[in-house]
Amino acid sequence: MEHLKKETSSMVKVGEFYELNAGSDLEQSLHYNEDIAPTQVKERTWSLWNVAALWVGMAICVPSYTLGGVLTAYFGLSVPEALFAILLANIIVLVPLTLNAFPGTKFGIPFPVVLRSSFGMLGSNIPCLIRALVACGWFGIQTLFGGLAIHIVLSNLVPGWESLGGTGEVIGFFAFLVLNLYIVIKGAESIKLMETLAAPLLLAVGIGLMMWASPQVSYEALLTTPANRPEDASFWGYFFAGVTAMVGFWATLSLNIPDFSRYVRSQKDQIIGQTLGLPLTMFFFAALGVVMTAASPALVGETISDPVTLISKIDSPVWVVIAMIVIIIATLSTNTAANIVSPTNDFQNIAPKKINQTRGVLLTGLIGILLMSWELLKKLGWIESDVSVEAMYSGWLLGYSSLLGPIAGIMIVDYFVVRRQNYELAELYKTHGAYSGFNRHGLTAFFVPVALTVFSLVTGELSWFYQYGWFTGSFLGGLVYWLSTRTVPFSVAINQQAVETK
Repeated sequence: MEHLKKETSSMVKVGEFYELNAGSDLEQSLHYNEDIAPTQVKERTWSLWNVAALWVGMAICVPSYTLGGVLTAYFGLSVPEALFAILLANIIVLVPLTLNAFPGTKFGIPFPVVLRSSFGMLGSNIPCLIRALVACGWFGIQTLFGGLAIHIVLSNLVPGWESLGGTGEVIGFFAFLVLNLYIVIKGAESIKLMETLAAPLLLAVGIGLMMWASPQVSYEALLTTPANRPEDASFWGYFFAGVTAMVGFWATLSLNIPDFSRYVRSQKDQIIGQTLGLPLTMFFFAALGVVMTAASPALVGETISDPVTLISKIDSPVWVVIAMIVIIIATLSTNTAANIVSPTNDFQNIAPKKINQTRGVLLTGLIGILLMSWELLKKLGWIESDVSVEAMYSGWLLGYSSLLGPIAGIMIVDYFVVRRQNYELAELYKTHGAYSGFNRHGLTAFFVPVALTVFSLVTGELSWFYQYGWFTGSFLGGLVYWLSTRTVPFSVAINQQAVETK
């Protein structure tokens, strides 16, 4: 070991990574526990193929399948326009994904700890809880899909199960929920293994479904069908609204990607892995949804855009069971990585000494159940409700995700411009360290675009600000943060004391 700095430093550098010095005593800090502590260099084992498999596993899911239909039905785009919007949006979202992954890979820290730099030790809980609530909502919705798939499998295997109706779906919901929670409690290696095994299977099944449905589809008719918008309407307004919505689809992961990049073995691996895994998978699976929906009249006699419902109508119990098992795997691979890991870490950030990983996972499950309680009670026949899961998916969650743009902008500007890719690692865990309890710069930069978004929604003025919410929010949040740190004294030390190891 070559000592280039004091051995009493809080950090040790190994190659391009930093980890806590073995002499760093943080056990008594209120902001530290072992589950959100920096990963050691020996724990950073994910290759670019593991990262790519993670994105394949997350991108292949029921909501991704429906995106093409959403853009054609609600955003006035033709099929080619919709598919191009999806591809472009996922290329765009790679920018915040790869940039926000940098501190996770370099310092081995999860999303909430990254936020402590720009929002403060306590202030970080505000964006954390916003992100966690969105994830819990998605967790509940994906668990409903998984539970329905389990119900359909049992209906084809267990005599009389189908007669349970909604009760069977509720049982499936809780069975799928337990499976999800178990995998995440087992830790990052179990998620890595599941995603690595699931990715090739899901891609193979997707290609098989495309080949199966293609003979039933007239591609010429599909690609030449005019867009569902007024003839004199501007194409660009509809197109960019669709792109913004599709960027919002992964706005959540563009924030908490450090939760995964902290396990990656190099910056090159996280960049190439994400580039290989996300855009083309999203494009292919959205295209599959368009083709399968177009083929559904010939396959089952009616137009169906939901893959679970479509497969359940196939007149072959064997193929229904096989297809539903694949959907269960696809939903499981998405749900565990995209919707449980982040809120688990976010809840730990509130009180690390009282909430560890296991308790964070269980809390995520409980909130997911509560958010879906109305739907579960409706399935049991105990209440009547006109609110559908689809309405929640297309309305509240996608709209709520637009509030996440400012957080992405602030994180990027803080790390690359203000901190110049340097953190005082131990200080991010100290109760009374260099980072303040509430960073007024980050909080101001967050609430300014959020206030404008709320103003736009309530008054109908500045509709463009909400319509392009992720772009406007991230740009304005980053700009306000940069201007604030330039004009007001910024006190947090960003010196780089470390022990270098070659």
